[in-house]
Amino acid sequence: MQKSADMSVCVIGLGSMGFGMAASLLRAGFSVTGYDLNADAMARLVALGGKAGQNPAEAASGANVVLCVVVNATQTESALFGPDGAASAMAQGGVILSCATMPPDAARDFAARAEKAGQDYLDAPISGGAVRAAAGELTIMASGKAAVFTRVRPVLDCIATKVYELGEEAGVGAAFKIVNQLLAGVHIAAACEAITFAKAMDLDIAKVYEVITASAGNSWMFENRVPHILEGDYSPRSAVDIFTKDLGIISDMGRGMKFPTPIASMALQMFVMTAAAGMGRDDDASVARMIAGLAGLDLPGLER
Repeated sequence: MQKSADMSVCVIGLGSMGFGMAASLLRAGFSVTGYDLNADAMARLVALGGKAGQNPAEAASGANVVLCVVVNATQTESALFGPDGAASAMAQGGVILSCATMPPDAARDFAARAEKAGQDYLDAPISGGAVRAAAGELTIMASGKAAVFTRVRPVLDCIATKVYELGEEAGVGAAFKIVNQLLAGVHIAAACEAITFAKAMDLDIAKVYEVITASAGNSWMFENRVPHILEGDYSPRSAVDIFTKDLGIISDMGRGMKFPTPIASMALQMFVMTAAAGMGRDDDASVARMIAGLAGLDLPGLER
């Protein structure tokens, strides 16, 4: 097993999750290079002691491990296998950790293409949000060869407190993440509906938060997202557009499998309505703003 000082890591995608992961790796003594379309994100990485590449290939040149922390399968394909892709530039026999939410079929395809390029692949979607990413406390739902997990254990231990090894085949990790996203999207939508329903009944919604978080109706998403609504702060920790994408994947998969997903489908429409109202890049708690607008309610920070 390589030590952190001997292992170079490339992080492609320096958004709220990827940047936190890169910062955790730098704190642990890894050599970290990154790439993002956002020049400010790369400047922040350099300020922390990392290096920046002008494209994924340059950033990944000679890297032992590539963390691909982009938005979806399309971006993953471009970052890894495009004209300036990382897979052909990293060290031969390196390991790709693919962290984006995607259909399982896409993960299986990328694993096969990585193998043809001489690289190992872990289907390794992540959960936990920006705060946990920055603290190195993510949950990783991963599948791939056991020997590959062993090789990159120092990286995994640095960025996550829980790493689930879910089987040898790529696609299993992606499927677990899809189940997580179904629940996450439904719970956010339900939390936003509940807190605006409370407002419609003229309840003190801060007191509603206090009571519900100590009661059986609580969820992790209610506890995490409702404070954004109480503070009137919709700066994006996790954007509405993430769930239009992820719940859209679930809808497509359900249709293909002839498996009904009526609750997830209703949640998807709530996120689509919120995006259509111009809030796609805002925090996903903005679903409450969309509902409040329809119902003519005043939420904190949005009083008319």
